[in-house]
Amino acid sequence: METTILENDKLVMFIEAASFPNGVGAAHEKLHGIVPFSVQRGYYGISWMEQGTVRYLAAAAELSEGEAEKYALGKFTIKKGSYICETVHEFMKHIPAIGECFQRVLTDPRIDPQGYCLESYEGDNVRCLVKLKD
Repeated sequence: METTILENDKLVMFIEAASFPNGVGAAHEKLHGIVPFSVQRGYYGISWMEQGTVRYLAAAAELSEGEAEKYALGKFTIKKGSYICETVHEFMKHIPAIGECFQRVLTDPRIDPQGYCLESYEGDNVRCLVKLKD
C-alpha cells in the first residue's frame, strides 16, 4: 500500500447503483451511455456504508461546468487530501480483487471514518483509495 495526495477537490457526476454489488456494472454502463467518452475525463466508483447498506456511485469527472445538469446526473465532490491506495492491474480479469483490495486498505487505522472507498479507473488498472484522517 502507498499514500497519495489529491491536490484539489474534484467535482464528478454520477449514477447511483440500484444495489451493491449486483447493480454496479449496470450503473457504469448507464453512465457510459449518457456521458461522452473522453481520455481527459476521469472515471470513478465511490462507495460507503449507510445504515447497513453499501451505496455505490458510478461517476465521471465534469469537463465543463454544468455537465451534470445537462445530462440530469447527480453531483458529488471527491475531497482533496491524503489517501491510502493500492492498484489492481488488469482489473477486468480480476474483478473480485477490487473488493479484496479495499478489505486490506480498510484495516489501516489512519483512515477517515467519515470517508469513502474510491475507485479511480486508469486504462486497464484501477486504483483503490480511501481518504486518511486530516
